[in-house]
Amino acid sequence: MSEDLIRLTAAELADHLASGEVSSVEATQASLDRIHAVDGEVHAFLHVADKAALATAAEVDRRRAAGEELPSLAGVPIAVKDVMTTKDMPTTSGSKILEGWVPPYDATVVEHLRNHDMVLLGKTNMDEFAMGSSTEYSAYGPTHNPWDLDRIPGGSGGGSAAAVAAFEAPLATGSDTGGSIRFPAHVTGTVGVKPTYGQVSRWGAIALASSLDQMGPVARTVLDTALLHDVIKGHDPKDSTSINREWPSFADAVRQADLSGVRVGVIRQLTGEGFQAGVRARFNEAVTLLTKAGADVVEVDCPHIGSAVAAYYLILPAEASSNLARFDGVRYGRRVMPETGPETVENMMAATREAGFGPEVKRRIILGTYALSAGYYDQFYGQAQKVRTLIQRDFDAAFSQVDVLVSPTGPTTAFKLGAKVNDPLAMYLNDVATIPANLAGIPGMSVPMGRADEDGLPVGLQVLAPAMHDERLYTVAAVVERELTAAWGKPLLGFAPELKEASK
Repeated sequence: MSEDLIRLTAAELADHLASGEVSSVEATQASLDRIHAVDGEVHAFLHVADKAALATAAEVDRRRAAGEELPSLAGVPIAVKDVMTTKDMPTTSGSKILEGWVPPYDATVVEHLRNHDMVLLGKTNMDEFAMGSSTEYSAYGPTHNPWDLDRIPGGSGGGSAAAVAAFEAPLATGSDTGGSIRFPAHVTGTVGVKPTYGQVSRWGAIALASSLDQMGPVARTVLDTALLHDVIKGHDPKDSTSINREWPSFADAVRQADLSGVRVGVIRQLTGEGFQAGVRARFNEAVTLLTKAGADVVEVDCPHIGSAVAAYYLILPAEASSNLARFDGVRYGRRVMPETGPETVENMMAATREAGFGPEVKRRIILGTYALSAGYYDQFYGQAQKVRTLIQRDFDAAFSQVDVLVSPTGPTTAFKLGAKVNDPLAMYLNDVATIPANLAGIPGMSVPMGRADEDGLPVGLQVLAPAMHDERLYTVAAVVERELTAAWGKPLLGFAPELKEASK
């Protein structure tokens, strides 16, 4: 029974819970059993909240038995990326500088999960302060891809994607600054969405780059992703960048998906050189499928998209150097006293940051501080912002011709652990297809489109929509998922190797 429960989708599990066929305690225990069975190999979690999760599940069961009307996902287990504050669990953002810190408040996204009576299983691993594409920059060790334990699960949210792909949790939350939800989805065969900037509150999420960060859902199916997206979206007066408007039901968009007359644009700059042959092959097949499903497919130009990575790696470090200045050992988190010299506040800060920050965080802080320094601001940061504007205009022009844009989510399948960890430039280029959406503030999704011929590993189709029109992502992705699942005979994750065998 436990094995059957962990393989149910969140929507299926919610139906079983509502009908009384399954209790939340049973579902939660099944997920916890799975975590304890396989997470020693996967390392998706940094903290597992066994007692608290079971207590929440028992309370949901009690209220349901008493006849209370509960939210649709009540009692469904979920994993939370460790960038989101939780008042009853440690929040480290994958860094030693916050080791053991338990915040006095919940992030707004976490509040939404609790208000919908979802069961928080624990906190998932991530690249330190969300800086990375492989989850190898976590201060607590890398996460492993459930498809191949010797490969990366993407980053920075590799823990959330791996937890979902390994059937440790049916749902997870993530954050996406330059692809940290979508790239992990691409390499793990899961579904991940970066919503329109400002649609999901950032309050209580540890900031990396405030103009780029956006929280979003991670799941195994498009419908599950939509259901979670519906839970976490909405205006938050505590977040000054939050958009105050009503949003449509994304779950309804999935259920009513129809591509008749939908105009789909293929981004010419994201389909050729630099993309693995197996990725290109699956992408071409997905585009053919869209045409057969009734979409009008054309090729469009986004001429400045090739400069997105360069602009991003000036804007992000600049914002990060400002945001991470608060981690100084004075107010919260880890404090390290200097081994030599006077014990002044300045020396304590220097010792704390030296011991608490990893090499990638230090690298980006230095880059950002340099880009913002006198004499270089206009030359670097100011120019990067101009390029950002050009990319936004490219998208505006493209969306005047089409309803959505598509591309591969990433240039390659999951690479081997250690292959790029000491080559920052190679690591940065993993996000070549995902970064533009963050610079423009538009929504993006990665949905599985098959496995590459070279290595049998999953790859994802990226769908992009105009700002405020996230429902279009779900319309396209739902049709792609439906048609490919029918062609394969089962969902992509139905082909994933069993971890208990793979880890022997």
